[in-house]
Amino acid sequence: MKFQELIRKRYSCRNFSDKKVDKELIEKIIEAGRIAPTAVNTQPFKIFWLNSEKAKDNVRQASSCTFGADNFLVVGYKEEEGWERTFDQRNFADIDAGIVATHMMLAIEAIGLSTTWVGYFNAPMLQNFYPQMKAYHLIALFPIGYAAEDAVPSERHFKRKSRDELVEVL
Repeated sequence: MKFQELIRKRYSCRNFSDKKVDKELIEKIIEAGRIAPTAVNTQPFKIFWLNSEKAKDNVRQASSCTFGADNFLVVGYKEEEGWERTFDQRNFADIDAGIVATHMMLAIEAIGLSTTWVGYFNAPMLQNFYPQMKAYHLIALFPIGYAAEDAVPSERHFKRKSRDELVEVL
């Protein structure tokens, strides 16, 4: 699949089938995140794979946006591990984590699975369930699976600002 086709085909899937996802596919998604570029290659992120039945129950308590998925990845970052731009002390850890999450989201689509980037989740609750998450700012929850047969993009998916509204040539 060519990149332009991939990015036009992908949408936020909010309805998953009950078909099980092979662990090897989740490993490919994780690898896509692991090799994503980060500022000065600091890699200030962590990917948490919520894989056990208890972990899946916990994520369902932390978010109503699981959409019937049976696989979950959470992405977080540590600000103190991020590269800081010297001109204005802008820390890039959050951007790095966003790049990692985007790589994973596109990898999910490229291998024939679906997801949506969920920001609506109770990060403090997940951190209470998993103390190893407490040191991280959690930015993304990805429910992962095969789209249900009746899954369709929401109306919001097709609303786009014009090029003129978004791009200014200087």
